[in-house]
Amino acid sequence: MYSLPYFTEKDGAKVIAFMKKNSFAIITGPGEEYPAATQIPLEVIADNDGKIILSGHLMKNTDHHRAFVKNDKVLVIFNGPHCYVSASWYNNPQSASTWNYMTVHAKGTISFSDDIGTYEAIKAITNKYDDAQSAAAFNNMSQAYIGKMLKAIVGFTIEVKTVENIFKLSQNKTSEEQLNIIDKLKKRGDENSILIAAEMKKLISTTQA
Repeated sequence: MYSLPYFTEKDGAKVIAFMKKNSFAIITGPGEEYPAATQIPLEVIADNDGKIILSGHLMKNTDHHRAFVKNDKVLVIFNGPHCYVSASWYNNPQSASTWNYMTVHAKGTISFSDDIGTYEAIKAITNKYDDAQSAAAFNNMSQAYIGKMLKAIVGFTIEVKTVENIFKLSQNKTSEEQLNIIDKLKKRGDENSILIAAEMKKLISTTQA
């Protein structure tokens, strides 16, 4: 991935927090002819020793399921906010415009679950987004329906081996330029611009603290 030291977040806790916040991630790996990929909600579990496990479930007998069974090496991409940054906002506008963005790439090995593991994976994701009082809560599903799902779905875990990140937030610009970029992004007003402006402001506050 594109990587420069000043665009890399060194605080592992912040990287994990980003992964959890942006957990609808892309899983990709080698396929039969082209790379295979799917986008899936994941549970991100990190222990105190820095070990990271990702878990979820996917449909059986899809191109990506077959690909991941044959080759268990996968790349998981967590994407956050992103937006265009115009060079007209710099002190010297006669330079390249750019794109600010936040992303994490996690590489690891995928393992598929038995029916019990798949049951727990479905339960965990469902309960994460629907509380016990919801009509769609896992405990309100019929066992017959869950049994049908287990025939079509398989749970998995990914043991993460390496994590890389790019939190590109104009760290290579002067304080004056950064503040101007934040102001311009706020005035632009779309969701991604507002989110990047907020991340830039947090970064400046942390740096100045």
